[in-house]
Amino acid sequence: MADIEFGGVIESVVTRKEFTLEHAKEVLKDETVAVLGYGIQGRSQALNMRDNGINVVVGQRPGKSYDAAVKDGWIPGKTLLTLEEAVRKATVVQYLLTDAGQKDNWPAVKAALRPGSALYFSHGFSITFRDQTGVVPPDNVDVILVAPKGPGAAVRTLFLAGKGVNSSYAVYQDSTGRAKERTIALGMAIGSGYLFPTTIEKEAISDLVGERGVLLGALAGIMEAQYQTFRGRGHSPSEAFNETVEELTQGLIGLVAEKGMDFMFANCSETARIGALRWAPRFRDTVRPLFEALYDSVESGKEANVVLTESKEPGFKEDLSGRLERMRNSEMWRAGQTVRDLRPEKN
Repeated sequence: MADIEFGGVIESVVTRKEFTLEHAKEVLKDETVAVLGYGIQGRSQALNMRDNGINVVVGQRPGKSYDAAVKDGWIPGKTLLTLEEAVRKATVVQYLLTDAGQKDNWPAVKAALRPGSALYFSHGFSITFRDQTGVVPPDNVDVILVAPKGPGAAVRTLFLAGKGVNSSYAVYQDSTGRAKERTIALGMAIGSGYLFPTTIEKEAISDLVGERGVLLGALAGIMEAQYQTFRGRGHSPSEAFNETVEELTQGLIGLVAEKGMDFMFANCSETARIGALRWAPRFRDTVRPLFEALYDSVESGKEANVVLTESKEPGFKEDLSGRLERMRNSEMWRAGQTVRDLRPEKN
């Protein structure tokens, strides 16, 4: 553990210096890790662990994800099994199905769990909202979490680039006395940059708020609002998109990632800095009540109920595809496709 200051607050985190990959492999040398679900997160974590020399099997029902697993070199009947077979074979069960899928498959998974196993999550949803999901682990297993702070695709691409996505970790139940060591070892094995502590409940709430807020929902909504304002005031689609999205994604956000918001501001014009510093508090004060309402909705379990209910409605997948199709075919994002096609690297 390393005590590091984050904005004036000291936190104990785990880096690759204190807990090396070689040590992680030693901790996991006698473990068999079953990754249940070969979606974006499951695929990335399974491949990263396999590349790091961890004994991994995949549990996946037939379908597109199963076919993708075969293409990636998982062998049916040996390293590619049914969910129940994978659980029975494993000492660590990474439960990486969708949240709704975790609820549906929990009775079968629970029945196949071996005493002393570790039940691993990358999202605290099922445990935090167990009154809705029914996911209540038995007392004779470790219950742990490693949650990469990035989409599954980034977990894999950054791993291949020799980097890593930072992850939070938590121990919800320590049955064996080894739960924390197992958790950190698994976090390093999937390629985490560093690990910071949380609880399963805090991870679930922060993840749901973040996705509905800055990471996806708020970002999409704010972009649409500015684009529509430009268009309503007579600006062209090209100009509206470039001023709303392209300049942010192709230049400014990289400066924030490099050294922070102040660095980005310092690399903009004086006129931009003066205006942005004047308007930022107004946006903050206007949006803060909305974030408070969002947090309340998540904490109360209302958002979990929406997820579990909507995902079971007839035609859910078709409706979701339709909504994404409408977004893709909106003027704003059709303009965006044209702008992307005109980037210098494509010409």
